[in-house]
Amino acid sequence: MARKSRRELAAFDGDGGEIPVTVKDVAAKAGVSPITVSRAIHRPDLVSDATREHVLEVVRAMGYVPNILAGALATRKSRLVSILLPTIANSIYSTVVQSIMSRLAESGYQSLVGPTGYSPEQEEVLLDAILGRRPDGVVLTGTLHTAKIRARLAAVGIPVVEAWDLSDDRLDVQVGFSHERVGMAVADHFHAKGYRRWAVVGVDDPRAMRRCNALVERLETLGVQDVAREILPTEATWEVGRIGLANLLDTGRRPQLVFCSSDTVALGVLAEASSRGLNVPGDLAILGFGDTTNARFANPALSTVSINAEEMGQQVAEALLRRLDGLPSDQQIDTGFAIIERSST
Repeated sequence: MARKSRRELAAFDGDGGEIPVTVKDVAAKAGVSPITVSRAIHRPDLVSDATREHVLEVVRAMGYVPNILAGALATRKSRLVSILLPTIANSIYSTVVQSIMSRLAESGYQSLVGPTGYSPEQEEVLLDAILGRRPDGVVLTGTLHTAKIRARLAAVGIPVVEAWDLSDDRLDVQVGFSHERVGMAVADHFHAKGYRRWAVVGVDDPRAMRRCNALVERLETLGVQDVAREILPTEATWEVGRIGLANLLDTGRRPQLVFCSSDTVALGVLAEASSRGLNVPGDLAILGFGDTTNARFANPALSTVSINAEEMGQQVAEALLRRLDGLPSDQQIDTGFAIIERSST
């Protein structure tokens, strides 16, 4: 009679339950060391593509489930990163987050994503819940955080990257652009083209308001007063754009140019303008923010401000990985922006 392996002899424990596959079992089956199995799962960048694929094939075939808790206790690393963003409905944020997650996954990190709903209080709740899972690092959107969040992160002492914004009051590393510079650049660019009657349509997002306020202040220095504002306390949707422009026109305000908090809002403005028979850009010019795919294929094509969301996500991930590896990182990384003119202006 052939001698059976330990796995075959001990397929079940004393209570009739199946004994879980161990990392040593996988290593023996794959013909590699246990540390190679661990690296193939948690640090795929440290092994060759062929070795990684071979090990993962054995992992799938044997049904091996890594004990993340045990690994975290042994290495003091959870291989988890928390990413907090205002909303998953806005494609700009989702593009940044997807770029971050993809790069982190290449280095063996998994991501926990939580939407804050633009609320600092909700950011507090989510952060407390996520810190209980012992993430190795945290990515926050923006730089406006409560005193409790700042104190909590300082006490935990893990790497933090603030995405989207640049400010003088940083927590650790910042990757993004200056919203104030966006507002000023838009004012300068389109004032030079002759636009004198302006309006802003958007949502009550702190980042959008920074752009709006900088735009208004810059226009005042250029001699343009009374910039009309339609700011709604909700998420960015086409409806916001339609309502915003309708409110402007119904109260007798006829701007030459509407600067919107996002491309989504701008598309709503475009739809409302079309429904009223307005020519764009002859009667009304429209500028969005974000350079989304829908903006490029709108009719007319939407002018916008591009912030290169995918590149920003890559830079956020790279900065965080450097901090996680104990390497120095630039304290601020400016990913910049560009005004892209299309048919709507």
